[in-house]
Amino acid sequence: MRTILHCDANNFYASVECMLDSSLKGKAVAVCGDPAKRHGIVLAKNELAKSYGVKTAETIHSAMSKCPNLVLVPPHFEKYVEISDKIFDIYTQYTDKVEPFGIDECWLDVTGSLKLMGSGKEIADKIRERVKREIGITVSVGVSFTKVFAKLGSDMKKPDATTVISKDDFKQTIWPLPVGELLMIGKKTQAKLQSMGVNTIGDLANTDIGVLRAKFGINGDKLRSYAMGEESSDVREYYNGTVHKSVGNSTTMPRDVSDKDECVSVISMLCETIAGRLRKGGYFAQGVSLSLRYNDLTHMSKQAVIPSPTHNSAKLREYAAALLDKCYNPERDLPLRGIGVAAFSLTNESAGVQLNMFDNPQADERIERLDKTIDKIRSKYGFNSIKYASSIKDAVLCYDLEDGDDDGYIPFKK
Repeated sequence: MRTILHCDANNFYASVECMLDSSLKGKAVAVCGDPAKRHGIVLAKNELAKSYGVKTAETIHSAMSKCPNLVLVPPHFEKYVEISDKIFDIYTQYTDKVEPFGIDECWLDVTGSLKLMGSGKEIADKIRERVKREIGITVSVGVSFTKVFAKLGSDMKKPDATTVISKDDFKQTIWPLPVGELLMIGKKTQAKLQSMGVNTIGDLANTDIGVLRAKFGINGDKLRSYAMGEESSDVREYYNGTVHKSVGNSTTMPRDVSDKDECVSVISMLCETIAGRLRKGGYFAQGVSLSLRYNDLTHMSKQAVIPSPTHNSAKLREYAAALLDKCYNPERDLPLRGIGVAAFSLTNESAGVQLNMFDNPQADERIERLDKTIDKIRSKYGFNSIKYASSIKDAVLCYDLEDGDDDGYIPFKK
């Protein structure tokens, strides 16, 4: 039987801010897009702010009405990535099977580490203690035999706690919970289930599979298997470091997305970061791949060859968006939680590029100059100092853009 851990850094953005600024100690803190303007939404809050009822994604105005002394701080995404990398370095000392689920949480399959490092709970407690001592923030860990139940466990006790859900007692622990607590069940699915009289996870586990299939199709099988503790997807291996065979970037979005235009906006931002890294490293890409992560933990990916090697974001976006059209249908497929893009088959730009007969060298040269100018501006003033108009008002990429606000949603590399 597998032993799976789900580690979740508590109130990650706010915890990092409080760790880096000692003056925030003992204060209710919320991280938001632009605290000076007092508008937008709360991206994260610490435990003290939470005790006042402040919630993630609520407006700053609403949060301030609950907690007038709330301290608002702007996000520092580069710091979150830096701290996340240090935490993941600790995780990978216990197993190579570490699958990120965003910048602040992940699964670990420690089945192969038990004889050497102790039980799942012992490993979880060691990880919590090390992250708190070495990094300065707390982590909650769920220990179970499936990824879904491990994530449920990490959510059950916060902050700084280990929760074990075993095969012997999961029915007593998990089945009484509201059905909406199950990972892949959003508000719409929960409403449909409740209309059928399915209110708890136990109700779902005991619902006739034929009824679920009639209502949800093949996803009905997945829902019931998750509730029954039969989910068996693997925890993927984690690779940290520069891989020169490809350059990629992926992100977990602030909310599940099924609108294609929003998906293309995320793809565009990912392609911008990838193209910048290609140019910085002196590479051209001859292929692009697109990976999609649905809200039920399943994955799929497709790739395409680019006729003329490139490190231009528009060209990467063109091919990645075409892959999206081929492999994603919002009417048929589940909403997306994460999107990833990678450029592969890299060649060094010093080796030159074989032009396609349909290429326009003059136009390509103009695009090259534009890209390099954008790189210089972002290098000096930050990624959000300049952006394409198509991303200015996108709800997935930007939390709040009133009055020219440019605190956008930057994809992370996990």
